[in-house]
Amino acid sequence: MDLGISGRNAIVCASSRGLGKGCAMSLARNGVNVVINGRDEAVTMATAAEIGGASDVVVTPVIADVSTKEGQAALLAACPEPDILVNNNGGPPFRDFRDLSRADMLEGVTMNFATPIELVQAVIDPMVARGFGRIVNITSVSVKRPVFGLDLSSGARAGLTAFLAGVARSVAQHNVTINHILPGYIDTDRLRGGLAYNSQQNNISVEQAAENQASEVPAKRFGNPEEFGEACAFLCSAQAGYITGQSLLLDGGLYASNF
Repeated sequence: MDLGISGRNAIVCASSRGLGKGCAMSLARNGVNVVINGRDEAVTMATAAEIGGASDVVVTPVIADVSTKEGQAALLAACPEPDILVNNNGGPPFRDFRDLSRADMLEGVTMNFATPIELVQAVIDPMVARGFGRIVNITSVSVKRPVFGLDLSSGARAGLTAFLAGVARSVAQHNVTINHILPGYIDTDRLRGGLAYNSQQNNISVEQAAENQASEVPAKRFGNPEEFGEACAFLCSAQAGYITGQSLLLDGGLYASNF
């Protein structure tokens, strides 16, 4: 399918690896010029080269922490008026909620609530003026289903979802959409970190923890960043203009619900 976005420009936050990288790669393969972002220069530059080699678009790497105002300014300097914004950021590490300090909580809210909202504030009016905009926020299945040890991440991302629900409806008439993708168990560094935490808590091997976790999923496997990226690219497509304010689960059926 031609997604109708060739020649568009995108900012994909935290995209040097994992889910963000999957989204940037899929957008680039569909003809979108992408600004990618990471804090590790070597990894980010390698990802830029990989995406550039797999597509025929302009790939602009920005080495920055998107949680900071300086990092956001650097991204917007590289692409002042993006047609597409994919909000993504690292989340707080797995931790018992009893161990969270106030500083920890404020950091988590900054990363997974305030930062994406600040970027939406920066890009949404030019999108409205042009009559096209696609904003996709990578959140988590934990917005709908508790994940032990991710309470802070869950709370911040659920707050983001609720905050943007009204915003999405306020700009829908201008062909600007805001949606969320909720990953379940996708095979990324963050998942592997969670497996290490799980193995330590339960005194089992990481391999056993992975087997146990995958067995919970009706699909009986972990997802991969490539299929996640393809779903993101569709939500950014011209054809997806009538989809807004939605939370799309990519979890292999993990979250059990009739609706």
